[in-house]
Amino acid sequence: MDTRLRLIRVDDAATLAAVVSASAEHLRPWEPTRSPAYFTEAGQHDVIVQALAAERAGTSVPFVIESVDGELLGRITLSGITRGALQSCAMGYWIRADRVRQGHASRAVRAAAAHAFEVLRLHRVQAETLPENVGSQRALQAAGFTRYGLAPEYLRIAGAWRDHVMFQLLAPTDR
Repeated sequence: MDTRLRLIRVDDAATLAAVVSASAEHLRPWEPTRSPAYFTEAGQHDVIVQALAAERAGTSVPFVIESVDGELLGRITLSGITRGALQSCAMGYWIRADRVRQGHASRAVRAAAAHAFEVLRLHRVQAETLPENVGSQRALQAAGFTRYGLAPEYLRIAGAWRDHVMFQLLAPTDR
């Protein structure tokens, strides 16, 4: 099964609500604490509207990850897009619980990084994982990212400030 990205749409709200609800226990250790509203269609609608507003402002590119037959597999977002001397963004992603360990994350990370370099013309993409999130680290490394440090108490995840391992990928130098 192959993996592709497409820009998120408002009409993804119901499907995303079903997927995040079914994957809630799987995603809980890796994400900020979510309100019950987040797992509803209305909550996902609000998330999508905010994501598309950031896309129109040029600060984010919110994708859904899907199979070639259109099954929604997860989300990946290029956020914090910064121009000027930095030319960088951050990448965050998740894969639904019943589709992990099938290579979707690695393929999605590769495709999103290609978008950052080829379409957005950025120089650098960064991503962070919890130290124990070995699966996410493998996905990043399979896509060519390198580990470059540790950020103490970087993000508030599952209700606590948590250290994160820092990864980056630089644009090919031949462009």
